[in-house]
Amino acid sequence: YHFCGMSLFDAVNHGFSTIATGGFSVRNAGIAAYGSDAVVWIITVFTFLAGVNFGLMFALLCGKWRQVLHNEELRIYFGIVLASTALICLNLCLQNGAPVGQSITDAAFQVTTIITTTGYATRDFALWPTFSRCVLVALMYVGGCAGSTAGGMKVSRLLLLVKSLRRDLQRILHPNRVSVIKIDGQVTEERVITSAHTFQVAYLLVLIAGTLIIARDDLGFTESLTASLTCISNVGPGLGLLGPMANFGILSDLSKYVLSLVMLMGRLELMPLLVLLSPATWRGK
Repeated sequence: YHFCGMSLFDAVNHGFSTIATGGFSVRNAGIAAYGSDAVVWIITVFTFLAGVNFGLMFALLCGKWRQVLHNEELRIYFGIVLASTALICLNLCLQNGAPVGQSITDAAFQVTTIITTTGYATRDFALWPTFSRCVLVALMYVGGCAGSTAGGMKVSRLLLLVKSLRRDLQRILHPNRVSVIKIDGQVTEERVITSAHTFQVAYLLVLIAGTLIIARDDLGFTESLTASLTCISNVGPGLGLLGPMANFGILSDLSKYVLSLVMLMGRLELMPLLVLLSPATWRGK
């Protein structure tokens, strides 16, 4: 960063914030304040790496290239980022008439910072076409890889859920068929699959509850849903009046308390905190 026009303090701040997928900037305008595509691409690359399982990075440092390249979660993570970037870039070019080069930069940056739940923004993507905004909302839900600093559902859980769905569909077509779910060539235990389903249910219930409470502020469906989603996934910006160039100051005190709790749930993982909040835990039963 220091060679891209940033001060040393700014470079250190954004370096830590990028790897930690924190998204905190010392400038009011965020990354856009530097007006440098070099800074944007550096952050894009390192936020992408921050969304990768750190265990794979260690394996890479140990020279285990084959293990890294054959990791299913990493390949799907990379595929999601690549496909989302291409779709948003195409949408911006065709619908907004944006230049191809700038569209690629903007799309790659926003896709990477959203899926890794970093939350940086160089453009007000709340004003982007509906299709592009829908892609970004989906990425808020997906999140990064397991074992990374990113939030969200995590790619590994979604991979398990998709494979579980495919297995159940096969069982309907072939009732006597015995099949197992494998990740990276290893059989996945049923308790792990059940845990992924349980987490998804808990995630959606908290998301819906948060959305309903925020809706009491009468801001609109887009603001209510994305506010709850961005907080449980620890992304940062929402859409509409709560977009990347706005803030959450317009919300009521109740909504702020609720979103604070939702953020805590998303950061500490849902299940342990839900167990902690369970009355049975405090009764000792």
